[in-house]
Amino acid sequence: MTERLPHKGRVGVVGGGISGIACANALHAAGVDVVVFDRGRRLGGRMASRRIRDSGLPYDGRVVDVGASYFTASDPRFTDVVREWIERGLVREWTDQFVVLDPGSDPVIKIGPMRFAAAAGLRSLVEDLAAELPNVLFPQEVSSIERTSTGVLIDDVEVDVAVLAMPDAQIRDIISADDPALSVVQAGPWDPVLALVAAYTQRTWGDIDGAFVNKSAVLSFIADDGSRRGDNAPVLVAHSGSVLAARFLDEPARAIPLMLAELRSVMGLQVDPDWVEIKRWSLARPRVMHDGPFYLDAQVGICGDSWGAVSRVETAWVSGDLLGRQIASNLNPGSTSVLSLTTVDDD
Repeated sequence: MTERLPHKGRVGVVGGGISGIACANALHAAGVDVVVFDRGRRLGGRMASRRIRDSGLPYDGRVVDVGASYFTASDPRFTDVVREWIERGLVREWTDQFVVLDPGSDPVIKIGPMRFAAAAGLRSLVEDLAAELPNVLFPQEVSSIERTSTGVLIDDVEVDVAVLAMPDAQIRDIISADDPALSVVQAGPWDPVLALVAAYTQRTWGDIDGAFVNKSAVLSFIADDGSRRGDNAPVLVAHSGSVLAARFLDEPARAIPLMLAELRSVMGLQVDPDWVEIKRWSLARPRVMHDGPFYLDAQVGICGDSWGAVSRVETAWVSGDLLGRQIASNLNPGSTSVLSLTTVDDD
């Protein structure tokens, strides 16, 4: 859904995850004046990482991914970005196989696409994409989006177009109740997730990269972070199921004993970790995906990982990149619409 914009030129992007930064990059590359607002202390959104601190372990200070576990690449434009990251040593091929763990059954290997990981954590890739942007404001909480006769107010900053690169629930919190963009914003819930980091003195589990956990009310996925990062550190990251996360969303620390017990059971561990930390994601995954790669009217655009066939890092990047190029095209009436040139394959 697009509408031709007048020939103007300042765009405000609210959200410093990979979708918002991809959108801002596309705009900046086209010569559009763009400013990014993000409420976090660092960019990255759900491509988040934490450092192991005050653990007493030899690898104290090590970065661990606590948001997205990995990413895949099939879209040609995104593949080009990934190839450059690999050449610069920012990204490494991780694995094309995970195991499926069913309690009481032997592990089953599942072959899939190549999963990529980042040497300094996935957050570092968003920060790398943002390195050339001239105007990125964080931490900068945005409380309101309001259309005017001449543009859009992002709090007290006026722009010609506002891009909302965030989950639908967060859009509903800041946009006017009568805004026409709300017609495409999903009212339904997103699935929450709790991410547990468990750091050990030594490795006591078998040779696996990651595991999908079936028939468990507690865990859904486990990543061997030493395998993921390539340094063999004895660190596991376990993601909860959505039901457990919803139960303990207000007090995530109470879920730690349950998640550790299940981790011991499905991984066959004989020892407890020396250091643990838990991260809450109240809006981890959309339950319903939007049709099309983005939304855009004359003043407001929306992009993110819910705009595509499957919620994933690549979907978020493609959504933001296409939206940015479409806005740039609309701001320059002599250029051709992005949507008339591009087919997006999210399979």
